[in-house]
Amino acid sequence: MANLRTLSILLSLLVPIHATRSPDCGGVLTPAGLSYFAEISKPHAETVLRQDLMAPTAPNLFRGATKPSSRNQINSVTVTELTLTLIPDTGLRLSIDVDLAPTACLSATKVMKLSILSDLHVEMNPEGNLEMVASACKTSLEEMQSTEEMERSTPQFFLFWDLSNRGKEGTEAQICLEVTKLLLLPNERLMSLTAQFPVTPSCQVQYLPLAAPMFSEQGITISLQTIFQVVGMAIPLPVSPVPFSMPEPASSSPSHLTLAFSEHFYSSLFFALEMAGAFNMTIPVSRANEEQKISIWRDSPMGSLFQEDLPVMLQAVFRSSPRVVLEEGKAALKLFLTVHVGAETPAFQSFLSVNVDMTAGLLLSVVDTRMMISADALLEELFLPTIREEIPAQMNVVLSEGVFLPHISSFTYTDVNVMIHKDYVLIPCNLKLQVRPGEQITMS
Repeated sequence: MANLRTLSILLSLLVPIHATRSPDCGGVLTPAGLSYFAEISKPHAETVLRQDLMAPTAPNLFRGATKPSSRNQINSVTVTELTLTLIPDTGLRLSIDVDLAPTACLSATKVMKLSILSDLHVEMNPEGNLEMVASACKTSLEEMQSTEEMERSTPQFFLFWDLSNRGKEGTEAQICLEVTKLLLLPNERLMSLTAQFPVTPSCQVQYLPLAAPMFSEQGITISLQTIFQVVGMAIPLPVSPVPFSMPEPASSSPSHLTLAFSEHFYSSLFFALEMAGAFNMTIPVSRANEEQKISIWRDSPMGSLFQEDLPVMLQAVFRSSPRVVLEEGKAALKLFLTVHVGAETPAFQSFLSVNVDMTAGLLLSVVDTRMMISADALLEELFLPTIREEIPAQMNVVLSEGVFLPHISSFTYTDVNVMIHKDYVLIPCNLKLQVRPGEQITMS
């Protein structure tokens, strides 16, 4: 029986993956989450701008300044404000305000305010990764005046002044190039979204974006398709009977991010673990069940073929794939098993097979970036207490490491709330940047 099951698994891996690309999970980054990204991006933006604007090759930004050959024009660079604003149906608007302090060798010694405004949009590159791209960049430079000066004069604006004959346009283009540099690390982080994560040693999960994200007043919505691999090969998953679409995000959610998972996602997870052989269960009958064991032997028509002192073993195999059912406030796992009862000999010999259908409650929680899933008590009384106890226990051993959620490297999830609804699960949560020793805070 086990050999037939192994053969069916191998044959299924040879079947081409269903060509239909449909989402089974996704997420919505809310305006609150966008504000968090903007706040933690300021140190990175300041580092990049400081490196380039204070370099000897930086453009001359002050009117009438003569470019020193060995000294920088700018003594300090401070990002005072960085914001990311949603533009519905289009993308984002990045706004950066920077205070520039000139060196003492310049005649203009007042702090200048550099403003950079750029539109951003997200597209899918040929490799299937999401990539942030800058466009429509504008810049301006304003002299910061004291309170006394502001009372007796009107604000004075200085355009970029470049003595290398490129003019304002050339210098503005050079400054706007900094925006592209700012996006290098965020795009590296976005690539990590499509990484493969282990579920078991022989089963991996991968989340692939189906299209560029959608931008609305409620946030940035991305739809994902889950791919499961067994021994390095993507397996064909059962087709969902009901197409999944991301639920409408709350208009004023305080959470940074809301993840959503369809009922089909969970059923596909258990299907993949079954295909990987993770739920092949051998259950010894304990001495506590000795009386039950003897009863099984005596009642079996083949019991006389074995010596009664041989230990009794149970082997449980799936005769049909597990199925997860989501209802309001609860989740259940339906199992369709064939239990073989036999003697514990070098080659397992079955003398009785019983079809067993059972339903177990599922408990869902989140730790860091992993979803923890455990099978709770079985919801039916079974004639074999050993099965009732051991099957959930052995499944929980397989699930004990959790399943990685879609996430971007260097971030973890906090303040998590798992909300089970009919046909889908919502996970509102906050983001937290994890800074390791020696690393800089970067926008991701």
